Amino acid sequence: MTHFGAIIIGDEIISAKRQDKHFAQVVRVLSKRGLELSWCEYLGDEPELITATLRRTLATEDIVFSFGGIGATPDDHTRRCAAEAAGVELYRHPDALAEIVAQFGEAAYPKRVLMADLPQGSRIIPNPYNRVSGFSLKQHYFLPGFPEMAWPMLEWVLDSHYPHLQYRNQTVEQAIIVYGARESLLIDLMNDCVARFPALKVFSLPHLGVGERWIELGVRGDKQQVPQAMQHLKQGVSALGFAWEDQAGN
Repeated sequence: MTHFGAIIIGDEIISAKRQDKHFAQVVRVLSKRGLELSWCEYLGDEPELITATLRRTLATEDIVFSFGGIGATPDDHTRRCAAEAAGVELYRHPDALAEIVAQFGEAAYPKRVLMADLPQGSRIIPNPYNRVSGFSLKQHYFLPGFPEMAWPMLEWVLDSHYPHLQYRNQTVEQAIIVYGARESLLIDLMNDCVARFPALKVFSLPHLGVGERWIELGVRGDKQQVPQAMQHLKQGVSALGFAWEDQAGN
């Protein structure tokens, strides 16, 4: 199974000076193509941590989108960290350089051209906003931190490199609202559902606010199996003596 991951880099995110918008957008963009995000990590602007994280993730087969840190200011470490993690040197990528010079002319020198210093073996990702390219290494895709730049680049990567993965596994989610139950009373039923349908994900989300206690109980996964699993859960909840109703939208 193909796993998608996201790495979101920046002290401004970790310190809550800026609110991250990439996570929700990645989920939306993947979902629109019948895909889903498996994991996400947030990192500050710490070179050792960024390098260690990328060294670990580059050793996997995951498709990873990294946001932030590819500019030319002193707190932009991602290009160098990616090179160190991959065991290669930075070099001035001719295609990335050509894009920057085409956009800025002589004003590209001496600072903007630094953003064309990419890890050896990388390929550029076109940036329709200002032609300062992102880059890829293996199945890792390094994008700017600015949403107006990064999000079109994210969609370009998916549609250019992974159209064969889209809609291959059509994931759906269904749930019921169970009234008056505690999660502990539903654990055996959930475990039984997991055993019967191991390819699906069973979830429970308790509502503990003021008023009536209820739990959202459901499954996610292949659209062919989800209805069967939900029928199993509904029968089990009824057998336990709890009232339930379909969640709106199911």
